[in-house]
Amino acid sequence: MLFMNVVTPSYRPHCSSSSTLERKALTKQGYKCYHCRNCSKFFNERTLSPFNLLRYPSELIFKVVTWRLRYKLSLRDLSELLMNEGITLSHETVREWETKFAPVIEEELRTKRKGEATKSWYVDETLIPVKKEKHYYYRAIDNRGRLVATTFSKVRDLETAENFFKKAVETIGHKPEKVTTDKEVCYPKAIDRVLGRTVEHRTIRYLNNRLEQDHRGIKQRIKPMLGFKSAASAARFTGAFDELRSYFRVREFRNDIVTAMKRRVHIKGQFLRLRKQFLATKLIWKQSEMLLV
Repeated sequence: MLFMNVVTPSYRPHCSSSSTLERKALTKQGYKCYHCRNCSKFFNERTLSPFNLLRYPSELIFKVVTWRLRYKLSLRDLSELLMNEGITLSHETVREWETKFAPVIEEELRTKRKGEATKSWYVDETLIPVKKEKHYYYRAIDNRGRLVATTFSKVRDLETAENFFKKAVETIGHKPEKVTTDKEVCYPKAIDRVLGRTVEHRTIRYLNNRLEQDHRGIKQRIKPMLGFKSAASAARFTGAFDELRSYFRVREFRNDIVTAMKRRVHIKGQFLRLRKQFLATKLIWKQSEMLLV
């Protein structure tokens, strides 16, 4: 990737002028600054990005958000851990970062998974508490245990099932040849309408146990959180959590034997790759296209 000193005119952050100069001064976090001769406004590499106006380095934000999603840590636990490193943050700041950047990580990881799943899917829903009310969390994995798609819904009906399968096809990029579900009455019609009548639909007892066991990941993560206070926060957290969990997945097949050292090396490598990708978003500017490939 090459960074250009002159921004494309049609993607000017504040105007359409092409008269832009790079300044020698840097921000406190070390990001490049620019000046537009036309509108006389100053901007930096994080302007109009999700990192705009944040006074903490992007690397710290990435660490906090991934820790929040990956490990069983409360908002206050993260504040205390950072305090031991000399960084004073409110737990509400951690909450705001999760709200803002968890969807960024989720979207990036979901985009990278396109075409990776096989054509044999396992589909099921599990219950997630939201203010003591049960909501449905639809999940699908393939026969190798890799994530296909997730959807959070207040109801379980035909429309929700159809939207879930549409999202799964859009995410993966192809339709399955075989789908395994429980005997929920909405699935047969939703599969026929979205995936087609040629798809083999299996409802054999115990055949979907692998997905039932896979639900333990999200169940074990939200148990210390004592549920969610809103459906929006539940949908945001569960989706980002499953994407990150799938990204760090070590086993290629369900019964693979993985040593502790191999697991640590794999997770560290995945963490470094994701961090590099996340830090690059501060310059992407989907509105400005400053980052040229």
